[in-house]
Amino acid sequence: MPEIIIVKNEAEAGEIYGRCVADLIKAKPDAVLGLATGSSPLAAYQALAKIVKDEAIDVSGVRGFALDEYIGLPLTHPESYHATIHRTVVEPLGLDPAKVHVPGDILNGTPLEDGDKVALAGPAYDHAIEAAGGIDVQILGIGTDGHVGFNEPGSSLASGTRVKTLAEQTRVDNARFFDNDINQVPTHCITQGIGTIMKARHLVLLAFGAGKAEAIEETVEGGLSAFCPASALQMHPHATIIVDEEAASRLRHKDYYRYAYTHKPAWQGI
Repeated sequence: MPEIIIVKNEAEAGEIYGRCVADLIKAKPDAVLGLATGSSPLAAYQALAKIVKDEAIDVSGVRGFALDEYIGLPLTHPESYHATIHRTVVEPLGLDPAKVHVPGDILNGTPLEDGDKVALAGPAYDHAIEAAGGIDVQILGIGTDGHVGFNEPGSSLASGTRVKTLAEQTRVDNARFFDNDINQVPTHCITQGIGTIMKARHLVLLAFGAGKAEAIEETVEGGLSAFCPASALQMHPHATIIVDEEAASRLRHKDYYRYAYTHKPAWQGI
């Protein structure tokens, strides 16, 4: 099962992720990072950017692949994940924009109705990840219903990158980025599948706040089920889940998770 790390706040979680990825880049200058949008990873990206600057780490060879993108939004739309990744990751870290990819890059606003082009985008993205040598560290957030990426409950645990219909609640939640107008939120997305995510060599999932407590309980201590897509992490050989006290509040074995992390040899890292 994943390693569970319980922290005081998002800043502490960010430091753990930042140190892990900074050390990876030092050892492997052309490391491949899996990138996520949303609020959960922001402190992690900020911590990594600070370490990169303070330690003058060369990131010119680092490559990146984002989890997902809306269908139908042009890359220039401020709420496209192409724009968001460049705003929150590429620019603060000083990455080469040409080496950071989003599933919708080859679509660039192509409408859902253009089935010939849209259907081919997913397999092409998976091929690009494989051609890069696979993802070294994939950062993940989690929805209140246990979704990761845009893999809503019921998604196949073996799925590759493909087009998905967004759940109504997801569109309601994301309307805040679209002037609180759900009609502006696309109805479809292209997302890495659970099967694609599970191919990454290291998964790091971040969750904060009481609203994520039930999803974390199901992910860590519940059964393996497509109705909690994040539960697939139980089957990954190197997965780390970093949560604050509120998100960990429903875990039955949290005392053991704290004990195990406290007594972990420093040389193991995460």
